[in-house]
Amino acid sequence: MTKMKKTDAGDGDPILTTSSAARLLGVAVSTAQLWIESGALESWKTPGGHRRVRLSAITRLLKTRADTASADSMANAFIPTNVEFLPQSAPRYPVPGNEAARLLALNALDIVESANDPVFDRLTWLATQVTDTPMALVTMLTAKRQWFKSRIGVDVNETPREWAFCSHAILDDDAFIVEDAHADHRFRNNPLVTGMPYIRFYAGIPLIDRDGFRMGTLCVLDREPRRLREKEIRALRELAAIASDELKRFDKVRAA
Repeated sequence: MTKMKKTDAGDGDPILTTSSAARLLGVAVSTAQLWIESGALESWKTPGGHRRVRLSAITRLLKTRADTASADSMANAFIPTNVEFLPQSAPRYPVPGNEAARLLALNALDIVESANDPVFDRLTWLATQVTDTPMALVTMLTAKRQWFKSRIGVDVNETPREWAFCSHAILDDDAFIVEDAHADHRFRNNPLVTGMPYIRFYAGIPLIDRDGFRMGTLCVLDREPRRLREKEIRALRELAAIASDELKRFDKVRAA
């Protein structure tokens, strides 16, 4: 599938293929094509004859369907009913510019609350080994919580989203590292720092789905402040790339 890309104008209104648009809307590609042909979903054709849709057009369609949901049962086919996948009006955590679309994609992925997966468990174990840290997680970030697809050294399987170091990590594509949480004003009063598991060190790499959305992270944690060597960061990046590939595989299996 062609990945989402930014517009040439750099205005933050990504361009999507028909299949990517269908995925965000939670409908079959054939349904999205019907909406496009009918004009319900604004689009245009490339010189090669391929339909393209802007994210803003999908946002407008979602709002229209939401506003008329009681009269139009079709809206229920793609508007998430779980508030976890609807953006917060005043979030108490940083959000990427595409948070609404990211949450729709996460909802469509249907990975939150899925069963344990030995592949992700191997990756968290390897992450602790290559960085010599006692804790590692594969996280997925909904609007309400960070849910752990895999965890080592952490007893709980989720935390509130506003506690998530990973909310900062998904703002960019590269490693997000906090060497000493006590010395960082963003985290020194975080319940995960002042209480169990008493995080002092964090390093997370975003996990990216097939459309370029950062769904969560592969991260390692320690109860002591520390630094990672460049080869450790490189290893963490490679493991996160494998985890991202697993997200793409998970999506294909779910869609089959």
